[in-house]
Amino acid sequence: MNIRAWSFRSRLKTLALFSGLLTAFSGKAADSTYKVASGSYEGFFLKKSATAPTVLLIHDWDGLTEYEKKRAKMLSDLGYSVVAADLFGKGVRPTEDKDKRQHTGELYKDRKRMRELIAGALRAAKEKGINTKDLVAAGYCFGGAAVLEMARAGIDAKGYVTFHGGLKTPEGQDYSQTKAKVVVFHGTADRAIPMTDLAQLGTELEKNKVDHELISYGGAPHAFTVFGSPRYRKTADEKSWSRFTTFLSDTLRK
Repeated sequence: MNIRAWSFRSRLKTLALFSGLLTAFSGKAADSTYKVASGSYEGFFLKKSATAPTVLLIHDWDGLTEYEKKRAKMLSDLGYSVVAADLFGKGVRPTEDKDKRQHTGELYKDRKRMRELIAGALRAAKEKGINTKDLVAAGYCFGGAAVLEMARAGIDAKGYVTFHGGLKTPEGQDYSQTKAKVVVFHGTADRAIPMTDLAQLGTELEKNKVDHELISYGGAPHAFTVFGSPRYRKTADEKSWSRFTTFLSDTLRK
């Protein structure tokens, strides 16, 4: 091979490598530290582009873990930017049930703080150029309860989605300010959140004329979407994910 041909091929390889790095960087997952009031929080932000629609993802009671990051990557692969918020604080990822109850309990008792933390994550995402106008909020377990808190508080989103989340409405709250459709995925075998809670939620949404879709899965226990868990139910997980992604497409890409 002559020097000129080798040089040309070398430049092509360099350009291809550089292009690949740019592509990878543009969709790169990043742990992102941000401030809310005096506290530090570490979310997981995936930016597809400045105009790509966005999913706000709120974690379970063990904090922002690899589970939510995996879901975030799945959504990113579908073309969405993702804001996986942190509502506990940087480095706060409880592993003991008593600690999980403590952190969730503090926020259940201070709903204003919960809303502030959600708003703080969205501000941080907006500062990074993520599109927070075309947004659907979704959450798992504790995160599902937080998403319904958003809906009741009238926080802007084009949809509110909960997977096996807490469904009860705190005293003094209602859905009169809810601005978009509520979608609930629930297991009929959930012993932590009974079907009576689902029925009551439906009654409240109907009373306030909120568009909603409540879907239950027979035999599915609490946390039926958590990969690798004894509670995981493949059929319920796949069906709820399919409906979720269809809802995202219908809602954010019209």
